[in-house]
Amino acid sequence: MRTRVVRPGELGEREIEAWRELRAKSGQPANPFMEPEFARAVGEVRPWARVAVLLEGSEPVGFLPYEKGLLGQGRAIGFGVSDCQGIVLRPGLVAGPPRLLRDCGLVSYVFDNLEDGQTVLGGSSSGADAFGSPVIDVGEGYAAYLELLRAQSPKFLKTTLAKERKLGRQAGEVRFVFDERDPAALRTLMEWKSAQYRRTGRRDRFAKEWISTLVRRLHALQSPGCSGTLSVLYADEQPVAAHFGLRSATVLSCWFPAYDPEYAKYSPGLVLHLRMAEAAAGQGIGMLDLGRGAAEYKDALKTGELTVYEGSVVRPGVRAGLYWLSREPSRRAHAFVRNRPGLAAHGREALNRLARARGHR
Repeated sequence: MRTRVVRPGELGEREIEAWRELRAKSGQPANPFMEPEFARAVGEVRPWARVAVLLEGSEPVGFLPYEKGLLGQGRAIGFGVSDCQGIVLRPGLVAGPPRLLRDCGLVSYVFDNLEDGQTVLGGSSSGADAFGSPVIDVGEGYAAYLELLRAQSPKFLKTTLAKERKLGRQAGEVRFVFDERDPAALRTLMEWKSAQYRRTGRRDRFAKEWISTLVRRLHALQSPGCSGTLSVLYADEQPVAAHFGLRSATVLSCWFPAYDPEYAKYSPGLVLHLRMAEAAAGQGIGMLDLGRGAAEYKDALKTGELTVYEGSVVRPGVRAGLYWLSREPSRRAHAFVRNRPGLAAHGREALNRLARARGHR
């Protein structure tokens, strides 16, 4: 087996079709972040994006999308915004990490949302940290999902539906669009999300040009395996909540939700997610992946969880030791805090207080 390294935009049609076929045979949920279209979109905004194409003879049997940094430090493509990562391989194919990293010119490969079952890149067997990624299962239809919510969270569902009716009475007719194509609505969502990041003391992702450009390009992307989907909840024709994510034929990967704080008392974000679940089920999408990360709304809406991993694989050597010293102590400190909910809650509150203090300066 040999490895050919190319930029994502240099993949040929035959290679793209082979990627899609291998992914379809993987047995994993059809997450759009794992499709060639996402890798190509990232390649347009990240100059060091690459794809390692594994070949047996002239036949493509595997694909590893990644980004290469200084001194050979690699990371999952779209690292920091990608919610599902890993290698796409022919079932049963064995590829050793040291050789794979060497062929890519990497001393390390870092991931923060590695898909479960990625044994080539370590996953549960490498000491990586495991996290739950909450999902909404609407495979049996929206009505079945509502019945499950009534059983597990009757007060939550009753309150949310009541707030939706109240929103209609007090703010104007409520309208929902599952796939809004208006770029102005996307700009509104990004403005809300940036304000939310600042309000909560978090890093504003949309302040990075490559992320905002990537999202705009993905919004325009329409393909069977990876389509940008902007969902908007309107009241009296004014947007009050919105979400941008990626979808395949069977999975909606939730990404950037936000709402207008002026309508907070109506819980428009929760209303939006229920409408998204209903629309997704109507289009044959069986799963909404809410993404890794603790949030009350995810706990209220979810029906289960997938497992994703955070960690790295490292090629033995001096540079690998330097990499470990530069990254692992801080990563483990963050993991220590995350695994202690009380401590993590205090940390979030401290960030919120700092953000409020900055806002009053």
